[in-house]
Amino acid sequence: MTDILETLAGLELFSDLSKKELKSVQSLMSTAHVRAGKEFITEGAVGREAFIIVEGEASVWRRGKLVTTVGPGTVMGEMAVLTGIGRTATVKAETDMTLEVLVRREFLGLLDRSPSMTRKLLVSTINRLQELEPGLLG
Repeated sequence: MTDILETLAGLELFSDLSKKELKSVQSLMSTAHVRAGKEFITEGAVGREAFIIVEGEASVWRRGKLVTTVGPGTVMGEMAVLTGIGRTATVKAETDMTLEVLVRREFLGLLDRSPSMTRKLLVSTINRLQELEPGLLG
Protein backbone atom coordinates (compact mmCIF):
# COMPACT_ATOMS: atom_id res chain seq x y z
CA MET A 1 0.00 0.00 0.00
CA THR A 2 3.02 2.29 0.31
CA ASP A 3 3.08 2.56 -3.49
CA ILE A 4 -0.47 3.92 -3.41
CA LEU A 5 0.58 6.51 -0.82
CA GLU A 6 3.46 7.57 -3.09
CA THR A 7 1.12 7.70 -6.09
CA LEU A 8 -1.30 9.93 -4.16
CA ALA A 9 1.54 12.24 -3.09
CA GLY A 10 2.60 12.55 -6.73
CA LEU A 11 -0.82 13.72 -7.89
CA GLU A 12 -1.17 17.46 -8.33
CA LEU A 13 -4.50 17.40 -6.50
CA PHE A 14 -2.96 15.86 -3.36
CA SER A 15 0.61 17.19 -3.63
CA ASP A 16 0.23 19.75 -0.81
CA LEU A 17 -1.18 17.28 1.71
CA SER A 18 0.89 16.15 4.68
CA LYS A 19 1.83 12.50 5.07
CA LYS A 20 -0.85 12.16 7.77
CA GLU A 21 -3.49 13.65 5.45
CA LEU A 22 -2.40 11.36 2.61
CA LYS A 23 -2.75 8.37 4.94
CA SER A 24 -6.28 9.54 5.78
CA VAL A 25 -7.14 9.56 2.07
CA GLN A 26 -5.45 6.20 1.58
CA SER A 27 -7.45 4.69 4.47
CA LEU A 28 -10.66 5.38 2.51
CA MET A 29 -9.46 3.45 -0.54
CA SER A 30 -10.54 -0.09 -1.32
CA THR A 31 -9.24 -2.68 -3.75
CA ALA A 32 -11.31 -3.73 -6.75
CA HIS A 33 -10.68 -6.35 -9.39
CA VAL A 34 -11.88 -5.81 -12.96
CA ARG A 35 -11.97 -8.50 -15.61
CA ALA A 36 -10.50 -7.97 -19.08
CA GLY A 37 -13.10 -6.51 -21.44
CA LYS A 38 -15.14 -4.72 -18.77
CA GLU A 39 -15.89 -1.02 -19.13
CA PHE A 40 -15.48 0.58 -15.69
CA ILE A 41 -15.75 4.27 -16.57
CA THR A 42 -18.39 5.49 -19.02
CA GLU A 43 -18.08 8.80 -20.86
CA GLY A 44 -20.80 11.23 -19.73
CA ALA A 45 -21.69 9.28 -16.57
CA VAL A 46 -21.52 11.12 -13.24
CA GLY A 47 -18.15 10.57 -11.55
CA ARG A 48 -18.51 9.07 -8.08
CA GLU A 49 -15.03 7.62 -7.62
CA ALA A 50 -11.41 7.83 -8.62
CA PHE A 51 -9.25 4.86 -9.60
CA ILE A 52 -5.55 4.09 -9.34
CA ILE A 53 -4.32 1.22 -11.50
CA VAL A 54 -2.26 -1.19 -9.40
CA GLU A 55 -2.00 -4.00 -11.97
CA GLY A 56 -3.14 -4.39 -15.57
CA GLU A 57 -3.84 -2.15 -18.54
CA ALA A 58 -6.84 -0.18 -19.74
CA SER A 59 -7.79 1.62 -22.92
CA VAL A 60 -9.17 5.17 -22.82
CA TRP A 61 -11.78 6.19 -25.41
CA ARG A 62 -13.34 9.57 -26.24
CA ARG A 63 -16.29 9.81 -28.59
CA GLY A 64 -15.67 6.23 -29.69
CA LYS A 65 -11.99 6.80 -30.60
CA LEU A 66 -9.02 5.25 -28.80
CA VAL A 67 -7.04 7.98 -27.02
CA THR A 68 -4.41 6.00 -25.12
CA THR A 69 -3.62 2.90 -23.13
CA VAL A 70 -2.71 3.25 -19.45
CA GLY A 71 -1.16 1.01 -16.82
CA PRO A 72 0.04 0.79 -13.21
CA GLY A 73 0.33 4.12 -11.37
CA THR A 74 -2.22 5.85 -13.58
CA VAL A 75 -4.97 7.75 -11.80
CA MET A 76 -8.35 8.31 -13.40
CA GLY A 77 -11.20 10.43 -12.12
CA GLU A 78 -9.45 12.26 -9.29
CA MET A 79 -11.40 15.45 -9.99
CA ALA A 80 -14.65 13.47 -9.81
CA VAL A 81 -14.15 12.82 -6.11
CA LEU A 82 -14.32 16.57 -5.53
CA THR A 83 -16.85 17.67 -8.11
CA GLY A 84 -18.97 14.73 -9.25
CA ILE A 85 -18.58 16.00 -12.82
CA GLY A 86 -19.43 13.85 -15.81
CA ARG A 87 -16.76 11.49 -17.09
CA THR A 88 -14.78 12.82 -20.05
CA ALA A 89 -13.87 9.37 -21.41
CA THR A 90 -14.75 5.70 -21.39
CA VAL A 91 -12.19 3.34 -19.87
CA LYS A 92 -12.14 -0.39 -20.57
CA ALA A 93 -9.95 -3.07 -18.98
CA GLU A 94 -7.68 -4.60 -21.63
CA THR A 95 -6.33 -7.16 -19.14
CA ASP A 96 -7.52 -8.35 -15.75
CA MET A 97 -6.89 -5.41 -13.43
CA THR A 98 -6.43 -4.53 -9.78
CA LEU A 99 -7.52 -1.01 -8.86
CA GLU A 100 -7.56 1.12 -5.75
CA VAL A 101 -10.87 3.00 -5.54
CA LEU A 102 -11.67 6.24 -3.71
CA VAL A 103 -15.42 6.85 -3.35
CA ARG A 104 -16.60 10.46 -3.48
CA ARG A 105 -19.11 10.26 -0.59
CA GLU A 106 -16.53 8.92 1.86
CA PHE A 107 -13.90 11.40 0.69
CA LEU A 108 -16.28 14.34 1.13
CA GLY A 109 -16.97 13.13 4.69
CA LEU A 110 -13.23 13.31 5.38
CA LEU A 111 -13.11 16.86 3.99
CA ASP A 112 -16.03 17.88 6.22
CA ARG A 113 -13.93 16.83 9.21
CA SER A 114 -10.71 18.49 8.02
CA PRO A 115 -10.92 22.17 7.02
CA SER A 116 -7.13 22.30 6.59
CA MET A 117 -7.20 19.50 3.99
CA THR A 118 -10.20 21.08 2.28
CA ARG A 119 -8.34 24.40 1.96
CA LYS A 120 -5.27 22.69 0.46
CA LEU A 121 -7.39 20.82 -2.08
CA LEU A 122 -9.27 23.99 -2.99
CA VAL A 123 -5.99 25.77 -3.75
CA SER A 124 -4.73 22.77 -5.79
CA THR A 125 -7.98 22.66 -7.76
CA ILE A 126 -7.89 26.40 -8.51
CA ASN A 127 -4.25 26.14 -9.60
CA ARG A 128 -5.15 23.25 -11.91
CA LEU A 129 -8.02 25.23 -13.42
CA GLN A 130 -5.69 28.18 -13.97
CA GLU A 131 -3.23 25.91 -15.80
CA LEU A 132 -5.95 24.43 -17.99
CA GLU A 133 -7.75 27.71 -18.73
CA PRO A 134 -5.32 30.64 -18.11
CA GLY A 135 -7.91 33.34 -18.78
CA LEU A 136 -10.66 31.73 -16.74
CA LEU A 137 -9.67 33.10 -13.34
CA GLY A 138 -8.74 36.71 -14.05
